[in-house]
Amino acid sequence: MPKSMLSGVLLTVFSYFLFTLQDASVKWLVETLPVVQILFIRSVVIFLLSLIVGKPKLLADMAASPVLKPMFLRNILLLSAWLSFYSASRSLGLAELTTIYYASPILVTLMAAPLLGEKVPPIRWLAVATGFAGVLVAADPFDKGLTLSMPVNLALLAALFWAASTVLMRRTAMKERSLVQMAISSGFFIVFTGLAMPWFWTPTSFVNIAIMAGTGIYAGLAQFLMFEGMRRAPVSILAPFEYSSLVWAFVLGYLIWGDIPEQSVFVGAGLIMSAGAIILIGERRTLTMVDERQKPSA
Repeated sequence: MPKSMLSGVLLTVFSYFLFTLQDASVKWLVETLPVVQILFIRSVVIFLLSLIVGKPKLLADMAASPVLKPMFLRNILLLSAWLSFYSASRSLGLAELTTIYYASPILVTLMAAPLLGEKVPPIRWLAVATGFAGVLVAADPFDKGLTLSMPVNLALLAALFWAASTVLMRRTAMKERSLVQMAISSGFFIVFTGLAMPWFWTPTSFVNIAIMAGTGIYAGLAQFLMFEGMRRAPVSILAPFEYSSLVWAFVLGYLIWGDIPEQSVFVGAGLIMSAGAIILIGERRTLTMVDERQKPSA
């Protein structure tokens, strides 16, 4: 695997760890605060951090950016994904919700060929299938009576919206700097969530405000790393590594809330890590075969 592509994988994996850390913070906060307020504070922090790094020139770069319109569409998709996801979470357990939502890497791989023109070899499909099997084993939704319902449909919609936004991210990542994309994305979210603040703002403690600001720091760094990862590797390669966030979720669940994973979780985690190994080994083998073909014959 080329070094640039490997760096894309590593950046993406670390970004999913940070996103999981953000989700753990949100899980802590939603017990007393509305999600829209958390997203508003998070977006304000990301936008301010982007301005500090990019300085006033960043505002001019945002206004002249060629990805302004695609980023607007991507943020609509993201907002739709989160609203669908959190609406479904009111009725579905974590296992069912997680399993349905993690259909998104499969959808990303399906969309990669027609929308991005990527060639998706069988080895990448094997990696996606292995990772999803790991999710099924770890979450075990069927033992909990998963059936079609409105919450299930909302979770499927969330997966579809997230997959579409990920594919669109690959397109925008190749045309604009990551910092500009971060600022545009957070700016749109400030507008979207700010419109709801007069009705949803809830007075809270300084500690909770600090935690909300922390989610902005985690998410801001995670977004930057994900944009950079998308610039370095095709989405069909990166898609299976989204499953790594489930492993991080179980680790953080144990460290923060003392949740003891069942044995099936460790088996599922093993399959998820195998999916990543399949990608790395497969791409290295492909690169070796290309090098062999390019060698001059004796």
